Amino acid sequence: MTGLVLASGSRVRLSLLKEAGVAVTVDPAAIDEDEVKAAFRADGAGAEDVAEALAEMKARLVSRRHPGRLVIGCDQMLDCNGVWFDKPPDIDHARAQLAALRGRSHRLVSSAVAVKDGERLWHHTDRATLAMRPFSDGFLDSYLARVGGAALTSVGGYQLEGLGAQLFSRIDGDYFTILGMPLLPILDYLRVQGLLDI
Repeated sequence: MTGLVLASGSRVRLSLLKEAGVAVTVDPAAIDEDEVKAAFRADGAGAEDVAEALAEMKARLVSRRHPGRLVIGCDQMLDCNGVWFDKPPDIDHARAQLAALRGRSHRLVSSAVAVKDGERLWHHTDRATLAMRPFSDGFLDSYLARVGGAALTSVGGYQLEGLGAQLFSRIDGDYFTILGMPLLPILDYLRVQGLLDI
C-alpha cells in the first residue's frame, strides 16, 4: 500500500487530512499518555516537549506495522499557567475544566512527527493562545447540556469549530493547530515527499 498512515484515532485529524485531499490510512497507537506525561513533568519538561515526544512515540510504534510507509504521529497539549489539561473523562470533569479555564488565557500546543521505517524524518510544533470569556454558570450548564458527550472528545472540553466558539473572547494562532494538527506544514512536507502534487 502507498499513502500516509495516521497514528491517531482522532476523528478530527482524519477529517482534516481527508478534506485536504490526502490519501490516509488510520492506525492508532496504544500508548499510556498519562505515564509519559507524569515522567516528563517529573523531569521539568514543558508542554511542547511532551506533545512532540508523544507524537514521535505514536509514529514510531505504528511505523513498525507499516514498513516502507510514511507515518505521522500527532499530539496536543493544553497548558494554562503550567497546569496541563487532558480530555475530561466525564461531564463533571468537563464542567470543572471549563470553570477553571473561564476568564483566563491558555495555550494549545500541537505537534506532528513523521517517521518511516522507525526513523524520525521531520517534525513541526505550533502554538495558539486562546482567551476564554468570563461566562456564567448558567451558560456553562447550557453549553454542556447542548454538546453532551462531544465535550469529552478534546482537551479542555470544547470544540472551537462548533458551539465552543461561544466560550472565547480572543484567539491568536492557526485554526488547524487549535483543532489538534499543524495541517499546513504537514501538507508542505507531504508535497516534498511526493505524496501530494506540487
